[in-house]
Amino acid sequence: MPETQAIANQQAVPHPVVGKAETLPQSLPGGDQLARIEDKCARIEDKYARSEALLSRVEEKIEGATTRMSEAARQSDLAALRSEVRAVADRTRRLPGSGALVLTAIITAVLTVVLTIAAQRFHLDGLLPPR
Repeated sequence: MPETQAIANQQAVPHPVVGKAETLPQSLPGGDQLARIEDKCARIEDKYARSEALLSRVEEKIEGATTRMSEAARQSDLAALRSEVRAVADRTRRLPGSGALVLTAIITAVLTVVLTIAAQRFHLDGLLPPR
């Protein structure tokens, strides 16, 4: 007999459910409405948690895409810089070297002296307009 009374006592005590809204007895005024509000709040919290998880995944994907785009832009910038450096190097290779510049300066000085002496010998300074 004591076993049946212990079983009856266990059945009489309601066990609370974790994570679910506990319904209030119908005898309390507004109990049913309060239970519905709590149920809706629980569903809203679930939706909020799922939305938050979705947004964090989207954020991770956007960060990954941004990183890849930055790397691609950096590679593009490096390629453009390489082509510019190559173009400048090609232009500078075509310029005369320092030896050619010194030789040109010496030839110009010698020719200037020779032509000045020739102009004085043949009295070509008279052809210049007077000052």
